[in-house]
Amino acid sequence: MIHITLPDGAVREYQEGTSALDVAKSISEGLARKVLAAEVNGEVWDATRPINNDATLKLLTWDDRGAKSTFWHSSAHLMAEALEALYPGVKLGIGPSIENGFYYDIDLGDRVIKEEDLKKIEDKMKELAKTNSTYQRKEVSKADAVKYFTEKADPYKLELIEGLNDGDITFYTQGGFTDLCRGPHIPSTAPIKAIKLMNIAGAYWRGNEKNKMLTRIYGITFPAQKELDEYLALLEEAKKRDHRKLGKELELFAFSEKVGSGLPLWLPKGAMLRERLQQFLQKAQIDSGYLPVVTPHIGSKQLYVTSGHWEKYGKDSFRPITTPQEGEEFMLKPMNCPHHCEIYKTAPRSYKDLPLRLAEFGTVYRYEQSGELHGLTRVRGFTQDDAHLFCRPDQVLEEFKKVIDLVMFVFTSLDFENFTAQISLRDQEDRSKYIGSEENWEIAEQAIIQAAGEKGLKTVVEYGEAAFYGPKLDFMVKDALGRSWQLGTIQVDYNLPERFELEYVDSDNSRKRPVMIHRAPFGSMERFIAVLLEHCGGNLPFWLAPIQVKVLPISDKFGGYAEQVAVTLKEAGIRAEVDDRNEKIGKKIRDTELMKVPYMLVVGEKEMNEGMVAVRKHGEGDKGTVLLEAYKAEMLDIIKTQTSGKKAVATA
Repeated sequence: MIHITLPDGAVREYQEGTSALDVAKSISEGLARKVLAAEVNGEVWDATRPINNDATLKLLTWDDRGAKSTFWHSSAHLMAEALEALYPGVKLGIGPSIENGFYYDIDLGDRVIKEEDLKKIEDKMKELAKTNSTYQRKEVSKADAVKYFTEKADPYKLELIEGLNDGDITFYTQGGFTDLCRGPHIPSTAPIKAIKLMNIAGAYWRGNEKNKMLTRIYGITFPAQKELDEYLALLEEAKKRDHRKLGKELELFAFSEKVGSGLPLWLPKGAMLRERLQQFLQKAQIDSGYLPVVTPHIGSKQLYVTSGHWEKYGKDSFRPITTPQEGEEFMLKPMNCPHHCEIYKTAPRSYKDLPLRLAEFGTVYRYEQSGELHGLTRVRGFTQDDAHLFCRPDQVLEEFKKVIDLVMFVFTSLDFENFTAQISLRDQEDRSKYIGSEENWEIAEQAIIQAAGEKGLKTVVEYGEAAFYGPKLDFMVKDALGRSWQLGTIQVDYNLPERFELEYVDSDNSRKRPVMIHRAPFGSMERFIAVLLEHCGGNLPFWLAPIQVKVLPISDKFGGYAEQVAVTLKEAGIRAEVDDRNEKIGKKIRDTELMKVPYMLVVGEKEMNEGMVAVRKHGEGDKGTVLLEAYKAEMLDIIKTQTSGKKAVATA
C-alpha cells in the first residue's frame, strides 16, 4: 500500500500502482471527469500514470496552468496525427505547448501548407478527437527508439534521440500515431472539443539559421466551443489594443530601419509620456530617500568581466568596441549595476551611511535576435528605472519591504490591480547556473519569502527562475485582457558586492560586505509603456495623458477665448491645446476622440460671455457646462489624487 497526501493535508491509503485518475474516482466520478493531469511530488504527470510510492498529489483540471499546458501538448500530438493522415511521409520536429496553445514544426518536403488548408486539418483533428483514443505512455530503449524512427525515415526525431540517455526515453501513442515525447498528456482525445489553427510561420530547426527552415503551425484548443469563441473575441480586442497600432495612431513612437531594428524613436507626445512617468517615479524615489546618479552609455569590457555578466551574457551583448589603443575594449552598457558598484566605491562607507540608495533611469543595450524583436516589448535599446540599494544584512528585510511598498504605489496609480508576486528561486538540482555561496543564497531566498509574506502578497514560487547572482521577486501583472506580463522586479544580491570587493566599516571597526538590492518598479520604460497602452487601450489616466485637454472653438470668432482657456489651464500645469483648424465642430470632436484626449472643452458665445466651458469626456460625451475656474480646480484634484496612489472619479 502507498500513502497519498492531498492538498488539504488529508492522507489516503491506496494500492501501489494507483493512478491520479483512480484517486479522483475514489473521491467522486464528477471530479474524475474534470481531471486532465496531476501534480505528483510537484511534477506534472499523466493522470493515468501509476504511482508506486508515497507521494503528494494535486489533481489538475482546466483551471490549472499545468492542466492547460498538458491539454495543449496533447493537442499538438493530435494535430501531428492529422497531418500524418493528410500528408503521408511528413517529417515531424517538435510540438510543445506554449503560453496560449501549441505549435508543431514539420517538414513537408516539396509540399506547401497554406492558410486555406488549416480548416481541412482542423476538421481531421475533430474527427480524430471523437474516437476517444487514449494517450498511452511507453518506456523504450534507445536502440528501439532509433530503430522505430529509422524505419519512419524521420531525421529530426533521430537527432533528438542522439541527445537522450538510454533509460530516459518514452513514446506516447494515441490512435494510429506514435511520437517521441517526455509527456505528460491528458487521458484521451475526447476532452478536445473546440479547435482553431491560428497561423503558419517558418522556423529553423532547433532555432539555428544554419539548419533547414521548417513549417510551424500554431493552434489552440479548448474543452468547449464557448471558451474558444471567448478567446477569439479576446484576440480581436487585443488587435485593437496592440501598442504598436496605438503608438502610431497616438503619435507616440516610431521605428526606422535606417536607425536600426529594435531601437525606438520617441516622438514628442511619446517623449512627454515618458517624462511624466519618469518624473512621477523620481518624486516617489526622492521621498523614499533615493539619490540620483548618471552613468555612461558604455563601459570597459573588464567591468562586465568582473561582474560576471560577460561570462553569462556576453553572447547576447553587442560586440565589444575597440579603440586605437591596443587591447582597449568597451561595451555598450548591457546593465547598470556594475556602474553603481563603482559609484559605491568612490568613498569610504560606514555602517551609519547605509542604506545607500542609488537610482538612475539608465539606458542599456542588448543584442536581441531580429526574429524576437516585438514593438516596445522586445527591443535592443531600453531605459530601466534602475536602483541599487546597498545595506547591512540586518537592513535587508526592511529595505525589501519598502521597495514592495513603492511597487504597490506605482501599480495603484496606474490601475494595475490584478497581479501575482513570483518568488523566483534557484533550480533545485542544477546549481551550476549561479554564482555565490550556498549560505548567502539561503539567506537571500528566505528574506524574499519573509518580506512577501509580511506584506500579504499573493505569491507563487518558481524554481529555476532566479538571476544568476541572486533570487528575485517578479511582479506578474494581468492586464485588462487577462494576459500576464512581468513588470516590476526586486532582487537580493550577495554576490556583486563580493566580486567588486565592496565594504563598509561596522560599529566594531571591522570591515563588512554590504548586501545589494536591485529594483525596477517599471522594469523598463519601453515594456511598461507598451503594457500600459494595451491595458488601458490607449486611454491613459488623466495625469499621464500627453495632451490632457483640447479646447475646441465652434468658429474662428471664439479662437481668442479658446486660447485664453488653454493659457489658464497651462499656467495651472494642465497640458492643453487649441484646435484652431477651419473645420466644423463635429469633425474636431471626432478627431479628438480618435486621439483619445481625455477632455474636450467646447467654447462658443455663451461660454465666452460667462467665463465657462462646455465639457466633453472621451468615450462618454457631453458632461455639461461649468465655470472654467471650477473645471480647472477639479482637474487639479484628479491629478493630485491619481498621483497619490488613490483612485479618482471625475464628475465633470
